[in-house]
Amino acid sequence: MSPLLIGGLGTTELLLILAVVVLLFGATKLPDLARGSGRALRIFKAETKGLMDDDDEVTVDPVTKTPEQREIETRQAELDARQAEIDAERDRLRRNDTA
Repeated sequence: MSPLLIGGLGTTELLLILAVVVLLFGATKLPDLARGSGRALRIFKAETKGLMDDDDEVTVDPVTKTPEQREIETRQAELDARQAEIDAERDRLRRNDTA
């Protein structure tokens, strides 16, 4: 059994898949594709972790949140929105640089 065996895929198959991806998307688009996939995976993991944590915890009434918790959540949402704007602007600038 090969150490690189992933779900029945060997080294040759993985290299073939990588070659097809490079041909389809081009070498210049791969970093953006990988970055987007990484973000999606990070969000997915955070959401599934939240689902798993919900099963273990006792249901908490949302009204019992302290003002500090609400302030933290509000600021975090603002920071997330600003980060999304920055990421979008950076991607737009990169597209303009390559054009």
